[in-house]
Amino acid sequence: MENSKTDIRALSIDKLREHFSALGEPAFRAKQVFEWLWEKSCTDFEEMTNLSKPLREKLKSSFTINNVNIHQSQFSSDKTIKNTFKLYDDNIIEGVLIPATDRMTACVSSQVGCSLTCKFCATGYMDRKRNLNPDEIYDQVVLIDRQAKENYQAPLTNIVYMGMGEPLLNYANVLKSIERITAKDGLNMAAKRITVSTAGIAKMIRKLGDDEVRFNLALSLHAANDEKRNTIMPINEQNSLKALAESLKYYFSKTRNPVTYEYIIFNGFNDNLQDAEELAKFCKHIPCKVNIIEYNPISFADFENADIDKTDQFATYLRKQGINTNIRRSRGKDIDAACGQLAVKS
Repeated sequence: MENSKTDIRALSIDKLREHFSALGEPAFRAKQVFEWLWEKSCTDFEEMTNLSKPLREKLKSSFTINNVNIHQSQFSSDKTIKNTFKLYDDNIIEGVLIPATDRMTACVSSQVGCSLTCKFCATGYMDRKRNLNPDEIYDQVVLIDRQAKENYQAPLTNIVYMGMGEPLLNYANVLKSIERITAKDGLNMAAKRITVSTAGIAKMIRKLGDDEVRFNLALSLHAANDEKRNTIMPINEQNSLKALAESLKYYFSKTRNPVTYEYIIFNGFNDNLQDAEELAKFCKHIPCKVNIIEYNPISFADFENADIDKTDQFATYLRKQGINTNIRRSRGKDIDAACGQLAVKS
């Protein structure tokens, strides 16, 4: 890795124009390069064939493209594909392709590791090494889209920021990546096809409201009771349910976007009628839906998945309260690709 070179994808189009101007090149060259980088997802200056050979050499001498590569892919019996991605500095992250009859979903990471210590999540037992850059998040989407087309002859339809890391602790880079994914001079995906999932950082949820974001927000709730939530999600100690409710009301007032609550249902912990009542009460704050998620066991923790009858009773209670409720069955469990299982094995 040559530290003297600038990562060209860290530059705005205006900065690129300045660079070309300094080289005595016309300004439209910047637009051509920007197009190669973000519309065509080019990771090699040699492929930029509408630039002269001397200009490509100049670019190579000043810049680098710190692209992400697939290090390894594992295929689940249910057709889910888990990828280990290698970054330019040899750090490793994971991302998943989840195929379904009506959609192709990429689950992408936003950090190398995670600084939160949620007790049920394998990534939470890793250290957070660094935030991902916008282009590293973008690259995951590009690579998983190619994989969907190659393996299932269908393009990506949806993106979820539910991989490794807490997206709202990498706020600026996550929003920049979404800007490039949704831009007309980027991948041109609709913002409503993108969901960012957070463990619940109240001040950053308010910031999403201030920025009037157009993508979807999901909150990993898992308990609507502070005592229980503190036990499994230490972040709740600084971001109580009351603080989260206030931030969500503010977010909704600014964006008019309903929120999805993710609720992993654990055997004997958060699966009884009182838990369902507490969740229904929390759901009254703003328009929302609930995804009840099957728990995926990890070696670090002793939790077990709630039995099917209890899960169905829980969902039935919520539906009777008028709450849009789905039960999500796990995908990719056999290759540790399911929700909460992403952790790079060292």
